[in-house]
Amino acid sequence: MMTVLSEFLEGSSSSSHTHGLKHDVFLSFRGCDTRHSFTNHLHKALIAANITVFFDDDEIKTGEDLKPELESAIKASRASIIILSKNYADSSWCLDELLLILEQRRTSNQIVIPIFYHVEPTHIRKQEGTFGIAMAKHRQQMETQTNANKKSQMAQKIGRWRRALTKVANLSGENVKGWLEAEFIDEIVKDICRRLQIPLRNGIPQLIGMNNSIKFVTSWLKDDSSYTGDILTILGMSGIGKTSLAKYVYWSNFREFDTSSYIEDISRRCVDKYNGLHDLQKQLCGDITKTSPTQFHYNSICTSQIENAIENKKVFLVLDNVDSVQQLDALLGSRGFQQGSKIILTTNDAWLTKSCALFKTNVKPKHAKHLLQGLCETGSRELLCFHAFMCKNPNTGFEEVLENIMTYCGGHPLALEVLGKSLYNRDVAYWEECIKGLKKEIGSHINNVLRMSFDSLPSKNDKDLFKHIACFFVGMDRDVTETILKACAINTRVGITNLIDRCMLSVGENNKLMMHQLLRDMGRFVVRQESLEKPWKRSRLWCHEESFKVLKQKKGKGNLLGLALDMRMLENEKLRSSFKLKTDVLGNMDNLMLLQLNYVQIDGSYDKFPEELRWLCMHGFPLKTIPSDLQMENLVALDMSYSNIQSFGICDINPRLESRNEVIGSSLNGKMSFESLKILNLSFCEQLHIVFGFGELLALERLILTNCIGLLVVCESIEQCVKLVLVDLSYCNKLENQPRTISMLKNVKTLLLEGCNLGESQFEIRDIDPPKIFNVNNIVINAKTSPSSILGAIPSDFKFVASFLSGSLVKLSLANNNLSTESFPIDFSCLPILEELYLDENPIASLPNCVRSLPRLKKLSLENCKYLKSVEYPPHTLRKLILYSSHISSLRRVALDPEIRPLKLSVYSDYIAPLSFEFEGMVKLQPIVSVRENVLHSLGWKNLDFLNEMRVGTHFWSKRAQESQIQMYYEFGIFSTIYGGEEMPNWIRRRSKQASISFTIPSSRNKVRGLNFCCIHKVPFPEKRILFPNEEFRYLPMIILHNITKKRTWVYNHYVYKVNVGGDCQILLSHWMFGMNEMERGDQITVIAKAEVDQIIKECGVKLVYDDGSTNEDEDPLDYYKSWNHINGGDLSAFEIIKGAYFLHNTEFMMNSQFNGIYRSYQNHDLNYDPSRCIIMWPIS
Repeated sequence: MMTVLSEFLEGSSSSSHTHGLKHDVFLSFRGCDTRHSFTNHLHKALIAANITVFFDDDEIKTGEDLKPELESAIKASRASIIILSKNYADSSWCLDELLLILEQRRTSNQIVIPIFYHVEPTHIRKQEGTFGIAMAKHRQQMETQTNANKKSQMAQKIGRWRRALTKVANLSGENVKGWLEAEFIDEIVKDICRRLQIPLRNGIPQLIGMNNSIKFVTSWLKDDSSYTGDILTILGMSGIGKTSLAKYVYWSNFREFDTSSYIEDISRRCVDKYNGLHDLQKQLCGDITKTSPTQFHYNSICTSQIENAIENKKVFLVLDNVDSVQQLDALLGSRGFQQGSKIILTTNDAWLTKSCALFKTNVKPKHAKHLLQGLCETGSRELLCFHAFMCKNPNTGFEEVLENIMTYCGGHPLALEVLGKSLYNRDVAYWEECIKGLKKEIGSHINNVLRMSFDSLPSKNDKDLFKHIACFFVGMDRDVTETILKACAINTRVGITNLIDRCMLSVGENNKLMMHQLLRDMGRFVVRQESLEKPWKRSRLWCHEESFKVLKQKKGKGNLLGLALDMRMLENEKLRSSFKLKTDVLGNMDNLMLLQLNYVQIDGSYDKFPEELRWLCMHGFPLKTIPSDLQMENLVALDMSYSNIQSFGICDINPRLESRNEVIGSSLNGKMSFESLKILNLSFCEQLHIVFGFGELLALERLILTNCIGLLVVCESIEQCVKLVLVDLSYCNKLENQPRTISMLKNVKTLLLEGCNLGESQFEIRDIDPPKIFNVNNIVINAKTSPSSILGAIPSDFKFVASFLSGSLVKLSLANNNLSTESFPIDFSCLPILEELYLDENPIASLPNCVRSLPRLKKLSLENCKYLKSVEYPPHTLRKLILYSSHISSLRRVALDPEIRPLKLSVYSDYIAPLSFEFEGMVKLQPIVSVRENVLHSLGWKNLDFLNEMRVGTHFWSKRAQESQIQMYYEFGIFSTIYGGEEMPNWIRRRSKQASISFTIPSSRNKVRGLNFCCIHKVPFPEKRILFPNEEFRYLPMIILHNITKKRTWVYNHYVYKVNVGGDCQILLSHWMFGMNEMERGDQITVIAKAEVDQIIKECGVKLVYDDGSTNEDEDPLDYYKSWNHINGGDLSAFEIIKGAYFLHNTEFMMNSQFNGIYRSYQNHDLNYDPSRCIIMWPIS
């Protein structure tokens, strides 16, 4: 979209220079001397160096006065190069140019570079030689003048010429004498680039695959809506392209500002030199003031100089690779910037920017973030191919190895570039060997760049934490990881925050810790360097092959802190089946705290396991119970998922368990210590029948029993686990007496009951606190109430279960429980602090009323609820609503409370019934036959009855298509319909045979209320439909409406994706409503229909709709549509891409981060809904 918008706006905007400086250089020269030689060569060299040059092509200059265009060009240039050749002074025009150039130097600080081309400066200064002869000729011409007035004027001008020649000869210039001409020109180009701060061609980075980031940053640069200076922080891991992006944007846009400065690699330059920061201050101050800064020896005084310099100028600054607050304070100060100023920072520390002095003042700058996360697949392929094959596509036979390299790099530009260059002109076998090598060791240059991030971590704690996560915890739950590593004496709360701020770690969906593969490999390489050849001497072993060898050879020692072995990961199948771990080998690992032994057969006593263990993961454990001699005293996390365990717990005397003796008999009967255990994971233990003995698990915080499909009993002693915050009973659908179990969870914050068949189960009412049942279910008891009446009034389905949900719950999942809307209780008043509710995959028809009673709900998920018809007015506290679905849905209506702000909405349009649907305040679709006649009349739509009999195939932003009646859809104050035909309505008389139409709004007594736009577009080669039947569905053209007079532009991309009208031509008819003063008489209007490349616009036309001038107080048929806030005439500020230009596209909002269309720069981000202002608020990062 930005490409389309920028292309259109270019025609109506000024040149690239906002301050009247259209040219970098004006060339003043004597044509007969140098036009076809030196000056021509210099001109070409300047152009090749990205310098804009004014070069007068006139061979013959006639007339006495300087041409107006030459005068304008001199005034509109940043610098002038004066080529003083032998016959320069012969030309009165050259001398007049010289006068004006020197005047511009005096008044506007224009840079002037004289070039003495085979002439001596002293001859020019004293007007000797050819310059003396030329000035004598001018004086002779003056003497022949008979008009006294003109003679006097010529005498004065000659005097000015003489003084100008003397002055220019005294300037510091360049003399071609003694130079080879080519070398001389090269030096001139370098000098002008330095003076104008223009990079040489090879200094501008070539960015491949970063177009979206370029558009995002460029759009931010052009947004001048802020009343303060704007700061953009570009974040990302090392080597991800932050510097290249900032450099590219700077050199492409610096001319737009009064003054600018690019300070590169601040972190390194501060470290490399004792007074490095002071040098950077002097560079910045000099760039801004264009003078040598006053010499001060104190950073604070230099900061004050910078503040004075930038306070009253529109500046553009790029501070690259900042890594401390002190650097920012020294270079930016605390006074702030003039409106329109832009500052870009690149760093891998997100905390820095808002910690500097600028954000501790009363008037804080506007701040935005842009996170670089790597290239997409297409960009990665293009960059790798560029360096490896010098083209966009791989050579034949390299496709598979190319994909493997791309996977390894994970979109990391530096890795793609380095590996691409190293693989240039190599055969497939070499590529394959390279891939094998990368699995063992990261490339040295890539590693060195990434290693800088690791080395810059502020503490040993953070470095140890990074190594632990890189080796063992990528992809694990953040809270679980924090619990485990906190027990290993790691400060996880501060450490993880630091790693996230430095872009070395992120938290993904479901609270999972995520790390780029290259960063993970770098962390592991740091550990590997502890002992390259002897893995048993390292602190951590994560490679399954190496762990296997160390255990088999019994070489593990006390230096090991963590070890991971998963037998399924070994390539040798025979080893997997035959190996048995001798437990005595673990006895030597005194300091081992993290141990993973998945699917390992164990031989020997379990008392050999190290006492210092904090995390023990043993998936596929073969025994039926936990061994009684296993050392548990210090264990905080035990993961026995996918095991053969039948029971878990320590025998405690409890009459309720006597009937389970056959199960308990095989359980632990010795007194074990679980006093430190906080996390117990027995997921997918299909033979597990009972979990008991919670009186010995008093520290337990997380109990995970998901998919224990044979589980019958969770002992009521669970009530003693007062620290329990998470219980996952998902798919434990055989669990007896679920209400009793749930009622015991007094302090649990997260309860997951997915797939427990709560909607189908009938529960026994026994041993439950009667008053609670009565209160929750509104049962009134009096002396006459019979016991049978009481029992009959108590529900035995989910409503009964809901009665016993703990008031401490913050997160509750009831997904996939066959719960209908009627299954829910009247309210959820028992859940006063619930924030997250998951009702996915339930046969819900509408939002249950009880959900609206949740006073703190922030997240509601209704994913794959295929019978859902409406979601109306969820709690105004909601911040995220999930409506994804893989089914064809019946959803007809979504309505939100105007107080919801902002809301992240995640929804596929697959989830929306395409024939009749309304997202209140956003988009409304309905068959045109059902639209009221007075509405159509208000739109100015006449004689459209024939549409009632027509059909159309509609394709939304999904793979699904559906035939329907002709529809009208409404969004942004725009009504549209599409139908087949070759003739637009006859009441549209202003027409154009092109894809655009321009006109001026004529005078009228009545105000313009709206504009009807119609266009006919067709496929130029209809026979293609026989070969490509899927192409029957055609994209709708994008509509661009531009009010040239008011400098406002609307770019409209339809909610409807593609249509099939059954013929070669289709007609789009749109009515645009406008607010007060948006369209007035005298305004120049252009409307463009931009079709896809395989379509052409046959004809377009417009018709204005005016108020009828009546004062009738009857209801306006369009009142409902006008009540929407995010329409033309309403508030479209969140759709404003640059000042005065709006991109109207609701589908992108509906598709969320799954949309892969025009505006990809917002990929991977949820979009924010704020109906009080508008429909979308774009995120800043």
